[in-house]
Amino acid sequence: MNSNTNHKINQVTENTLVIGIDIAKHKHFACAIDDRGRAFQKSFPIAQSRIGFEGFYERLLTLKATHEKQEILVGFEPTGHYWMNLAAFLTSYGIPFVMVNPMHVNRSKELDDNLQTKNDQKDALVIARLMRDGRFSYPRILDGVEAELRNGATLRAKIQEDLNAIQNRIIRWLDRFFPEFTQVFKSFGKMAYAVLEMTPLPSDIKGKTPEELLFLYRQVDGMKSPQLPKAKQLVEVAQDSIGLTEGLVMAKLEIATLLSQVKLMQAQLDELTAQLIELAKQMADYEYLASVPGIGDVTIVDLLSEVGSLTQYAHPRQLIKLAGLTLRENSSGQQKGQKRISKRGRRKLRALLFRVMMPLILHNPAFKQLHEYYTTRSINPLRKKQSIVVLCGKLLKILHALCKKKTMFNEHQMMNDFASLQTAA
Repeated sequence: MNSNTNHKINQVTENTLVIGIDIAKHKHFACAIDDRGRAFQKSFPIAQSRIGFEGFYERLLTLKATHEKQEILVGFEPTGHYWMNLAAFLTSYGIPFVMVNPMHVNRSKELDDNLQTKNDQKDALVIARLMRDGRFSYPRILDGVEAELRNGATLRAKIQEDLNAIQNRIIRWLDRFFPEFTQVFKSFGKMAYAVLEMTPLPSDIKGKTPEELLFLYRQVDGMKSPQLPKAKQLVEVAQDSIGLTEGLVMAKLEIATLLSQVKLMQAQLDELTAQLIELAKQMADYEYLASVPGIGDVTIVDLLSEVGSLTQYAHPRQLIKLAGLTLRENSSGQQKGQKRISKRGRRKLRALLFRVMMPLILHNPAFKQLHEYYTTRSINPLRKKQSIVVLCGKLLKILHALCKKKTMFNEHQMMNDFASLQTAA
């Protein structure tokens, strides 16, 4: 058992009132126990309202006085977003609270009665006993710029998701009415949208010359120089299109509606991204993160919104664990299991690191050489994907060190460290 777990266990003494809360949308359930795990009373409800929270606070004081406790420790599993209001209320009253992993609750609920039964009252007691055993984590409530970044990044991801859904609907529309369109345009750029706005159907293109099409497309805002070869291709494919020819009035209305939604969402996305970048620049970490070639403003926004300031972490291992990049293996007796990443962490952070690492390996000389070394070394060479995982952890260590030491990224120093690594090998 590590020292951190011992410290958590020591948080619960004979003078501590331990409150486990099962979180729900409208009504939470709480259970109070002592340091031995003995419940003082059956689980009681807490309404998700100001009156409910105030009543819960009065009940805490009563339990504390009745059982002669000097300290209170409240804990709950983070169910969706419903815990946030209660957490803010507890913070306003200076009551410490902790988080219990929902997976731990699910896997330990049968220890007392050997039944798979699950209900709010039972879960509240399970949460309280997990807290007594030190099986909890300390949450960090974001405030100021960090809170704005987290909320803004969540909104940005949602808008991007909706935008992708609209683009998928456009592809479905094309499959029905103009399936040859994707032969001309492999992706949706400015000209592709201009074509869909001015001549969405093959019948709109038939009878027109490529030059006439170019004249139409220039009328679209932001479309200055449409490509003549693309226009010629459109004329060719439109002649033999197999697109549907019925219901075209509503088809035109549908594509016009989809295009207007795309324009609106893209404008919202651009404006929101600009605001988030300005917020990120207010954080002290920004200039150190931006000093790494290959890490742009949007990446910094996503990173800071996921982890907050990197200076709050005592060791980069905390960041690696948060990303779910710690290694696990299943071994027993003579059988040696293969090591894999745990994936017990923030999926968005892990996906962000993988997206960042690919261009870094291609364009950053230091990371490129490290990748080549890991995949070609004579002793224990890594597969490409394994190397990327290792480099993601390496990147987190570098970013943590830059922010902690308040220094800029030095590619030459990293190359020297790499040369030392090769010499030692």
